[in-house]
Order: sequence, then structure tokens, then C-alpha cells
Amino acid sequence: MSGRLIAFEGADASGKSTQARRLAARLDLAITFQHGATEVGAAIRQIVLDPTNDDLDDRTEALLIIADKAQHVAEIVGPALAAGDTIISDRFTASTLAYQGYGRGLDLELLRTTMDFATHGLEPDITVLLDVDLKVARARLGDQMDRIEGAGAEFHQRVRNGYLELAAADSDRWLVIDAGGTVNEVGDRVDAAVDAWLDRTQ
Repeated sequence: MSGRLIAFEGADASGKSTQARRLAARLDLAITFQHGATEVGAAIRQIVLDPTNDDLDDRTEALLIIADKAQHVAEIVGPALAAGDTIISDRFTASTLAYQGYGRGLDLELLRTTMDFATHGLEPDITVLLDVDLKVARARLGDQMDRIEGAGAEFHQRVRNGYLELAAADSDRWLVIDAGGTVNEVGDRVDAAVDAWLDRTQ
């Protein structure tokens, strides 16, 4: 494999980070994440997730997160792809459409346009969506939640629905995985789906 971007997406507590790391280790690929993988991104992440920032405007939140994407592509993802490397990213552009678009209610096309500017139009070659029932995700989170995790059940249901709509609208570039069950059970589903995609596209 060379020069491809594999993104993992999903609601909070869907297990996407665990599965992204697991796949990266199995395929011996580099892994990165949004938001916060760069020094600039880490500062943005602290602002966005801090529960005390309850007066943060939704547009400000979106612009901060998109700014992280610009820095992430400039420092990490862009150079990796330019070198011909395949890289896995824990979240990429779809998360902003799901969370700030469907979740917060911001304009989807405006978000897409702004992200295109930030990322030079870069999109994942394939997006692996870890889909989990909201009640299961809430139980996994427990009581310690950051600002976005604590946004409420209705918000997170809109996020889940948004992810599923995005996947259905571009099914050739999405793999939807049932994220219920054990880490190994979900991992087996991820492996089977990604391996089948690699076989089709190599």
C-alpha cells in the first residue's frame, strides 16, 4: 500500500480510537488523530473540550476544529501522503460534518467549503465508521465527560444519524462497522471490511 488515507470515524465511545490503533499495528501503518496531533492542535483541543468553556459559540467551535485540520494536514497528513505513505487518521473531515453540521445545526455546505480550504480538498480514500447504539456509548463513557461528550443525548443522536447519512450518500468510500460487542469481535469486523477494500483497490 502507498499514499492513501484511511480515516476512522464514530461517536464518542464507539471504540474508533482503539480500532484505529489496532489496524495500524496490524498493517504496520502510521497513525495520527484529530484534533490535537500537532502543538497548535493540542491548544485548540484544550479549548474545545474544556467543560468550563460553556459560552463557546458553535461557529467558533467549528472554526477552531477546522483550523486544527489545516495544521494537521500541513504538518502530518500532507507530508505522509506526499512521501507515498499510507496513514490512518482517528477522525478527519466527516467528524466536523457530523458534530458541527448535524449535531450543532451549522450549514453543511459552508462547513465543506471551509474544510476544503483548510485541507486543500484532501479527503480520505476510505472512511471506517464505527456505529454503536447511543445507550451503549453512554454506558461506556461513564460520568467523566468532556465538553462535547456531555452535550446531551439529542445532540449525540443527531451526530449518529448524521454519520449514517454521510455513509449512505457515499457508500463506495465508507465502511460501516457494527461497533457492538468486544474489542476483538469489532476488530474482526474491521479487519474483514478493510482487507476486502484493500483487495478491491490494490
